[in-house]
Amino acid sequence: MALLDLEGLSRRFGGVLATDGVSLQLGAGELLALIGPNGAGKSTLVNQLSGALRSDAGTIRFEGEDITALPQHARVARGIARSYQITNVFRRFTALDNVALAVQARSGSSLRFWQPVARERALFDAAADILRDVGLGARMDVPAGALAHGEQRQLEVALALATGPRLLLLDEPLAGMGPDESETMIALIAELKGKLAILLVEHDMDAVFRLADRIAVLVYGRVIARDAPAAIRANAEVRRAYLGEEAASEAAP
Repeated sequence: MALLDLEGLSRRFGGVLATDGVSLQLGAGELLALIGPNGAGKSTLVNQLSGALRSDAGTIRFEGEDITALPQHARVARGIARSYQITNVFRRFTALDNVALAVQARSGSSLRFWQPVARERALFDAAADILRDVGLGARMDVPAGALAHGEQRQLEVALALATGPRLLLLDEPLAGMGPDESETMIALIAELKGKLAILLVEHDMDAVFRLADRIAVLVYGRVIARDAPAAIRANAEVRRAYLGEEAASEAAP
């Protein structure tokens, strides 16, 4: 049984059908990359999966349970976490404080004001472990707003991991990064791969082909192909619709 099973998922904005009957499956520990041109519906689909957007049609099953009607917080509680295209952190709090709050939300420990949480050392120990796991062990006492852009993206992954997910939705995690920052994030995603299921939306094709177990291609809201990376690279319809001449030349013998 697939960990995540989408069947006929659609979402309309006025006269625009952003996602059009999307059906996909994602197995436990698998990394599925979702690619496609701008406006293809990728972020809309992530928002539908996370519960940020209601679907007009279709079914979302997670671990065999129909979660189509569940709100976002209920999906997080069931093990679905996400990152965003734009960093979404408390900029004045340290990296450690940010992650401790996320750990607190998962644990359900009391939070009436910030000071009581500061005394709960177990939260901070868990938060510190997560920050070390994402490569921010030496930066945990730095305010989030003072972190470099790539470090803020690492922090956002840490916030998602703090919820204890079994499925991680990554929406363009390499956006705005330089080469060194991109390599750091790619290494982090590679480290997470296999430990939990990952749906990766990304425009960096080098990263996609390095990381993905399978790739699904979304064009005008429809999945036009889903296959292993080598097969997607060689798919003539995909090259015409999205990958372009550069990928076509790379795929040529």
